[in-house]
Amino acid sequence: MQERAFIKMHGLGNDFVVIDARRESFDLDDAQARAIADRRNGVGCDQLIVMEPPASGAADVFMRIRNADGGEVEACGNATRCVAALLMAERGGERCTVETRAGLLEAKPAGPDRIAVDMGEAKLGWRDIPLAREMDTLHLELSEDGLSDPVAVNIGNPHAVFFVDDAEAVDLARLGSRLEHDTLFPERANIGVAQVSGVDRLRLRVWERGVGLTRACGTGACAAAVAAHRRGLTGHTVEVVLDGGPLLLEWREDGHVVMTGPVATSFRGVLNGGLLP
Repeated sequence: MQERAFIKMHGLGNDFVVIDARRESFDLDDAQARAIADRRNGVGCDQLIVMEPPASGAADVFMRIRNADGGEVEACGNATRCVAALLMAERGGERCTVETRAGLLEAKPAGPDRIAVDMGEAKLGWRDIPLAREMDTLHLELSEDGLSDPVAVNIGNPHAVFFVDDAEAVDLARLGSRLEHDTLFPERANIGVAQVSGVDRLRLRVWERGVGLTRACGTGACAAAVAAHRRGLTGHTVEVVLDGGPLLLEWREDGHVVMTGPVATSFRGVLNGGLLP
């Protein structure tokens, strides 16, 4: 593979290697994606993001997402903000539409280096998560070493949110992988532990499928906000504080979730062909 320019970006420490393939395609396999994401021998990132021409005439770009393990996934909230910021800076516009495997996501500026994204409608049916069998998604029959009774939400990808008294005390590095691969989740799941700090505030830590512990997970924050309101623990609008910082979430009356948070560019570089297998 020839050399290729990239931009290293992050949203609250959830970091990405972003490659623009709108004019020149960038095809790679799982092993090559893992090599780029490797934090010792590659660039290092939670997700590799490839900007491609959109299939939908209503979109400005298609965003392809690969996790650090090389697997392709449907949605990433923090990456959507980063890609939207690049597009709006490039075009000078006040809004843009990002196409993903989860659908079309509308984005607009929300202040200096802040972007608001309509992440779409939260899906709550057991088939939508998806789960391996019919079950009440407000009270999943799932437990692991002290964690139990999670809420399932699909916000472009599957999430299970456990409510706990102390999010810091949970050994999520150990439990996350087990729960991610539980047979209840045929497509695996992102695992969150949420602590309610008030009617408008949550503390959240997330184990992201295909990545591991992450400093921030945008779709995880969306899922936690929806789960907390479904349980009657918070209102429709809530600040979700992740390891990397806070995101503002609003679960609107129409079922859509709007996420607002920061974007940052770390550096620009060039991928050397010798890096890739």
